[in-house]
Formats: sequence, C-alpha cells, structure tokens
Amino acid sequence: MSSTEQQRRRRVRAQGAARHRGAEEAGSFSESFTALGELAYGGARVSATVLDLTTGLPLLAIDDRVALPTASVGKVLLLIELAARITTRDQHTPGILDKTPDDAIADSGLWHRMQVPTLPLGDLGLLVGAASDNVATNVLLRHIGLDAVRERAESLGLSRTALLDKVRLKRGPDDAPQFSVGATAELAWLFYALSRGQVVDSVTSQRVLDWLSLNADLSMVASAFGLDPLAHRASAHGLQLVNKTGTDAGVRSDVGLLHGRQGGVAYAVTVEFVDSSLHERLRVLDTMRTVGRDILEYVY
Repeated sequence: MSSTEQQRRRRVRAQGAARHRGAEEAGSFSESFTALGELAYGGARVSATVLDLTTGLPLLAIDDRVALPTASVGKVLLLIELAARITTRDQHTPGILDKTPDDAIADSGLWHRMQVPTLPLGDLGLLVGAASDNVATNVLLRHIGLDAVRERAESLGLSRTALLDKVRLKRGPDDAPQFSVGATAELAWLFYALSRGQVVDSVTSQRVLDWLSLNADLSMVASAFGLDPLAHRASAHGLQLVNKTGTDAGVRSDVGLLHGRQGGVAYAVTVEFVDSSLHERLRVLDTMRTVGRDILEYVY
C-alpha cells in the first residue's frame, strides 16, 4: 500500500465515533442534531457528517460510521473508476458503448427514452452525474465490472462504502439486497478529497466533480440552498454546489459539497425509514432540509 493510500485510510479512521460538534464551531448545527435525533427516536436510522473544507474537521457527526443503504449515491464510485480510465486512456475500455436489452431499465435517467443506441464514455458519465441514469449505469458496469469499482473504493480507504450490484427494479434472493451502502464519515471524506483533487489525481477528481455539478436532484439537503435545480454550475449569490443523491423505498441519501462566501463544507446525510405514508416521507425530507439550512448558515 502506498503512503498516500495509508494517509487516506488514516483520515477516514480519524473521523472517530459518532458525535456532535456543531456548538463548538463558528456555526451551530444544533437544529440538525435535534431534528435527526427526533427521526431516530421515531424509528428511523440516521447518519450524518459535515466536514469543514478548510480544516477537514467534523462540524456534525451522528452515527457516521454506520453503513446504511445509499441507493444511487453508490454511482459516485462508478464515476470515479470511469474517470480514472478516461484519464489514463485505458485501452481495455472502448471509447463508445452500446446499450443492449439486458441493460434496459426505466425509472431514473433519460437514455431509456432516447433514440440513440450508442454514446461516448464521457456522455455516459454526464448522464449518470446529471440524471442518475440507470441504463448508462448498467452499460458502464457491464464493461467496467463491479470488481474494478470495489478495488478502486478499497484503494481509497473506503471500508464501509461500496457499490454492490447493477440497477434492478426487483431484487431476488440471489441478488445483493441493496444497490449500494455507505457510511457518511467515508462519503463526506470522499467529497472532501474530490474537492482537493486527491481522488486518484486532480484530473480524475475534477472530471467527477464536473459530471456531478449537473445533478438535477436538489430535493433533500440541497433544497435549503435556493439554487436552480437545472442550472447551478455557476456560482449563484455566492453559493456553488456539487452533489449526488440516492432514492429508494425507505431510503434518502444526499452527499455533496457547498461553497459559500464564508467557507465550504463536505456533507453526507442518509436516512433509512419505514416509508408507510406521505407524512413519514415528508418528515424525512423536512429533516434533511433542516441540515441544509444549518450548512447554509455556516458557509454563508
């Protein structure tokens, strides 16, 4: 293992046990702590981490070492492996890929409604980053392979965060029970490292951030930032966001970076809950928005 990889692993481990440090910092995350605690007392499983981008220190950490289902957030690991291969011009990965009937899946994304059967690698990364495209994800996984994505994640020091399977509408007894899992301590660190150009290298890190800067889902933590979901690549009122969300039955997860006039943070919030009613779902989204308001206050 290289010294760089060892340093990355030590930084992940240094996040430590679950704790709340908001009141000790310049901005307080007490409202986030209270709101997430109320969800947990109500039966949900919650995990949250907010890191200061200047110091790398935690501002908020609640059950941050617990691995929870993260739905499409795991696609970030696929994008990292894809970006690394584009950077090195890997000869084993074709520059253009076709979709097949085996890749077909509806739900999130655009390619299942598009006429074009073939796209370049960069466009596939863009579709995944902007629209969490399921067909593009399955096409990429068919060529790159889950093993390669897992090895890349392990090389980054991620032990509780993984992409487990391709996208499926139904999961049988022989399939992985979740598409992806993750610990918010690791996910927030991953975005922190991306912001510093430390994931593989600076070119790879920036390519991943470029794809994710097009993400149109601002329905969770990012709903508090007042940004245009379809056009927020440029700074708006001193704010700049890059994020990736994951949505599944009983799962909401949002991981990202927010830069503001007073600083920046990397954040990760995941909630696993019983999605038995619209009221329960809205309660989760309201709580995630509360975390977003505390983040906004800190950076702005």
